[in-house]
This record gives sequence, C-alpha cells and structure tokens, in this order.
Amino acid sequence: MNSDAAPDNDRRMTGIFERFLSLWVILCIVAGILLGKVAPGIARTLDGMAITVNGAPVVSIPIAICLFFMMYPIMVKIDFGEVIRAGKSGKPVFLTLLINWAIKPFTMYAIALFFLGTLFLGVIGPDAVDLVKMPFGLDLPVGATHGAGTVILADGIKMLEVPLWRSYLAGCILLGIAPCTAMVLVWGFLSRGNDGLTLVMVAINSLTMLLLYGVLGGFLLGVGRLPVPWQALLISIGIYVALPLVAGFFSRRWIIAAKGVTWFKEKFLHVLTPVTIVALLLTLVLLFSFKGEVILGNPLTILWIAVPLFIQTVLIFCLGYGLARLLKLRYEDAAPAAMIGASNHFEVAIATSTMLFGLSSGAALATVVGVLIEVPVMLMLVNVCLKTQSWFQQE
Repeated sequence: MNSDAAPDNDRRMTGIFERFLSLWVILCIVAGILLGKVAPGIARTLDGMAITVNGAPVVSIPIAICLFFMMYPIMVKIDFGEVIRAGKSGKPVFLTLLINWAIKPFTMYAIALFFLGTLFLGVIGPDAVDLVKMPFGLDLPVGATHGAGTVILADGIKMLEVPLWRSYLAGCILLGIAPCTAMVLVWGFLSRGNDGLTLVMVAINSLTMLLLYGVLGGFLLGVGRLPVPWQALLISIGIYVALPLVAGFFSRRWIIAAKGVTWFKEKFLHVLTPVTIVALLLTLVLLFSFKGEVILGNPLTILWIAVPLFIQTVLIFCLGYGLARLLKLRYEDAAPAAMIGASNHFEVAIATSTMLFGLSSGAALATVVGVLIEVPVMLMLVNVCLKTQSWFQQE
C-alpha cells in the first residue's frame, strides 16, 4: 500500500465526543430526567435568569453562555479569507446554498406538518397543549388569541397555550433552517471529501445565516400559525451567530499574529474542545430536566419527532448528492456539499427554540431530538458516500 495514501484512506472519527455523541445525548436525557425529579426547581431557576425587556424575558443567560462556548470554537477555526477564493469552486458552493436556503426549509416544514399534524396527531394527542413564551413586545389580555395560541396565566406570567404538535413543528422548522457548520467538518472528513471546500462552505453558510435565518424562520413559523417573535429572532441571530462569529474572527487574527499558526492549531484549539463538549451537554441536561415528565408520560414522543427528521435528512442528502452528480462534481466536492445540507446546526436551533419558546417547550425538545439522531443517520450517509465514490469524477 502506498504510504502517502494511507492517511487519507484511513480517516476515522478519533474524538471520543464525536464517536459517542448519541451515547452522551442519551446519558444527558437520563441525567436531565433524574435532575427534574430530584430538584425540579433548578431548571426553572436557571431559565428565570434572563435579560428582560419591558418585563418580558428575552435572553436566557445560562443558555447564552453555553451556546457561546459551543459556537466560538467553530467560528475561530474558519479562515474567512478563503470565502473570497470560493469562486474557484463555484458549483459546489452554489449547490449547497440552493439546497440549504431554497429547498431544505420548505421540505422540512411540509414533512413535519404531514407527520406531526396529520399522521401522528392521534398519538401525540389532538387536544394536547404546550405553554410557550409570549413573543417579545406583545402584550395581549388573558383569553386573547394569537395564531393558534391562546393567552393564559401560568404562575402569574402570561403564556401562550398552543397545540403540542405545533410546538414540535416549531422545533423542526428551526432545525430545517439551520445548515450545519460544526459536525459537517467531521462528516466531510470521514467521507474523504475536500476539507478545504468544507471549511469554505461552512464560512459562507455562517454568513448567510445572519441574513436568512430570521427571515425564513419568521415566515415559516407564521405559516404554521405559531408565534412570530421577530425581534427575538433577530436578537438570537445576533447573540448566537454574530457574536461568536465576530469574536472568532478577531481573536483568530490576534492569536495567530501573537503566537503563530502552529500554536493556534495545536494548543489553543485543543484546549477549547472539552469546553465545547461540556457546554453542549449542560444545555441538554437543562432541556431534559424540564421535559422529563412529558417523556416519561409518553416515551414514544421522541420517536414521533424523530421520524420526520430522519426522512428530511435522507431526502435532502439524496437530493444534494443527486444534483452533485448531475453537475458532474468531483466526489471530493460532492460528498461535503451533500453532507452540509443533510446535517443540521442543532446548537443554534436549540438556543433559538429555548429563547423564543422557553426551556420547557415542545419546540426545544424537538431540536434536542435532532441531536439524538444526528450521529447514527449521518454515519449511515457517510457509508453511502464511501460506497458510491465511483459514481463521480475522482480527484
């Protein structure tokens, strides 16, 4: 065997976090449920630690801190100077933008609406309801209606009572409009794709999210008769995408100038990895500590949400992979172009759902289910790519 080829052909998931992400998520479910039973007030207390505007909680401080440490290591890895040179790979970049922003959000909405609002409605419960936050700046009297929700008083706070399936739909929407910018680096690597191109597409999608995430999210939530908190959507993009993006851009330049590229990659990024993992797992424990009763009362809830998410992931992958073949892309470009559309930016989806609808909402639970199925489904698609390399031009 050629020794030069061995490292490329022997790509493996070496990080214990990436290898066992589904296991860690399951353990977080168990830990969260136990925490909710033993100390039910902790999650409520933490969720109450928020920045308020006109008396309405807008930003959950614990979630904001956790999400910053999840997002910052992703952003600081990106050399945004590469975006300028992306024109050399025009077709794969165009393909991923087309899939992620013109197709994926709408197929996610349609698939989730069909399964959650029609096929599974009987098992979810047509009369089951969920309490979500009032949209920022909205002050309606008790008993008023807003979309599919009704304003009620819960523990002295005005909340919107919406059908539970619509709350799950909201979480699916927020997943569907969030193209992956983190784990896709792992999926592209394992499928022997073009790592440089993957980073360029991650950078472009991060910048595009600043413009389109709030617009598409607000539009699809409105179509689904769900609260459309425009101000909160814009604030969430600023906090969960723009802030770590700007921090990553400037700190990367400063650190490389002061310490050099080698120290930056081998020392600084290595130190950040466990911080990212802890932040994600703490967020998941908080979410499940509040949803434990729902899961124990109906343990198949996760399955009902997982089915449309699974179908959406496979559909978008097949569409992206098929279009890549029609465009005559090299395999090394086709694999990451399809992967970045199929996987989701669950970190931003989790943060946005908790900010818009609350830590205890069905929307937050739906985004966490996206994390749960991410690794096994994407590993399956990696294997599909590796077995179909002959369909494409080779590098």
